Amino acid sequence: MSTNTEHLDNHSDKNKEKNVATNFIRNIINEDLAQGKNDGQVRTRFPPEPNGYLHVGHAKSICLNFGIARDYQAPCNLRFDDTNPEKESEEFAKAIQEDVQWLGFEWDGEVRNASDYFDDLYGFAEELIEKGLAYVDELAAEKIAEYRGNFNTPGTESPYRNRPTEESLDQFRRMKAGEFSDGQMVLRAKIDMSHPNMLMRDPVLYRIKRMHHIKTGDKWCIYPMYDFTHCISDALEGITHSLCTLEFEVNRPLYDWVLDHLSIPARPRQYEFSRLNLAYTITSKRKLTQLVDENKVDGWDDPRMPTISGMRRRGYTPASIRTFCDAVGISKVNSVTDMTLLEDNVRNDLDSKAERRMAVLDPIKVVITNYPEDKEEMLTGKNHPKFDEMGTRTLPFSREIYIDRADYRESANKKYKRLVKDGEVRLRNAYVIRANDATLNDNGEVETLYCTYDPETLGKNPEGRKVRGVIHWVSAKHAKPAEIRLYDRLFNVANPGAMDNFLEALNPNSLTTITAMVEPSLADAEPETRFQFEREGYFTSDRYQHSSDKLVFNRTVTLRDSWSE
Repeated sequence: MSTNTEHLDNHSDKNKEKNVATNFIRNIINEDLAQGKNDGQVRTRFPPEPNGYLHVGHAKSICLNFGIARDYQAPCNLRFDDTNPEKESEEFAKAIQEDVQWLGFEWDGEVRNASDYFDDLYGFAEELIEKGLAYVDELAAEKIAEYRGNFNTPGTESPYRNRPTEESLDQFRRMKAGEFSDGQMVLRAKIDMSHPNMLMRDPVLYRIKRMHHIKTGDKWCIYPMYDFTHCISDALEGITHSLCTLEFEVNRPLYDWVLDHLSIPARPRQYEFSRLNLAYTITSKRKLTQLVDENKVDGWDDPRMPTISGMRRRGYTPASIRTFCDAVGISKVNSVTDMTLLEDNVRNDLDSKAERRMAVLDPIKVVITNYPEDKEEMLTGKNHPKFDEMGTRTLPFSREIYIDRADYRESANKKYKRLVKDGEVRLRNAYVIRANDATLNDNGEVETLYCTYDPETLGKNPEGRKVRGVIHWVSAKHAKPAEIRLYDRLFNVANPGAMDNFLEALNPNSLTTITAMVEPSLADAEPETRFQFEREGYFTSDRYQHSSDKLVFNRTVTLRDSWSE
């Protein structure tokens, strides 16, 4: 039995993806290269904060930054923005690295961390103080916010703004030495308290925070802010094009101001693109954390979550996520992407890669009355209808089989192409059977169906008559029970993030767990093997809980969009 070879798929798929459409960022890079900027070099970076798992929005940024590196034969750094030790962990850092590699990308050299530059950042902060461009402020946080003003009112200068340079330098060094309590004072840039961009009104550069850091331990009790750290880290790493989403457009003047006033020769440029907004989904890390913390989902890798690890566990392929991100494209226009675009990319990718299997999700027993009770046959089924090179598997056949409840009706119109009483259908890879009688339970539901088979119809059509259609089945004697998890959208409104309480939009039917009967070859499936269950959809064996002793399959996607039906 063959299994999915992810690394081989990644290699071939990425070769196909090289002919991606251009966009305004690639146009900028092409122009920079034509003009000889940055000594003809391109270097990008992906800078996540290790305070949660990556989601589908991050996938777009990963594909952009690493895709540019791939296509321009340039390096791309992976750098953790680990400046807030309160929320960061090694678990998140490890998961991020795993997600990037699973998507098919490799970063240049070792993983980098903003904390690698803490000594440099501290030195640059002292440089700003010495230049009269930063000062230690002792105002409380609420007062700093109050003094900043608003969009209609200019800010008010802090009474500490014009303290002597030597005094600020001394205070800053004492902050570093741990002489002051958390929140007692901060280091602020001295820019313009009447600037129309609120971020430029003397932003905080450092704060006192006694927290154990995942990399530096207890060495530091002051930590730099993101806006001070990010641009300097880019410069120290020689990043040429610092790509981020549109919400950071307002941060760009501060990004430039810091670099313009420091003695750093490298000069990266920041460019913004629209973030990925997916319907029926949230990508707010705070809200995703809330879902996990309040046990609304079964962890960050719950297959209903829009995290990369959740999509992986659900059965999405790296190639389908990459092609989805390419289809969304890169622009400066905010928009909402329909979920069907993602699902269609998954279906298109799995259609050619996923071997076919038979699984009966809602089984009813069929007794083939004219089939010998002690007889068993080993039939043959193709693993894929289009690709003979994917091989075949053995399908045991016996007197009693299971078919799906939806595949039998006592009576039906001509549009119903399955089994009806006194009608015939073909069993996939097997014989034609005729329904003769049925026993019902107390609820009037079919309990057992009695049929006859035509022994002359194995591999050929019956003579002189047509059958209504083809249905799937499994041998009752040989079938294996399997836990099937039917996943649907986590939210039942298109924009749950816009609600006052997004939890009210949770879809109560986002997960249904059933016991199905599946063909025995599925007991050999390794975890994370994807299949098309014929006529049902695409399913993957669970990454963690599937074994030969307990079969667990997650529905990745249906065969077609059924959300609006």
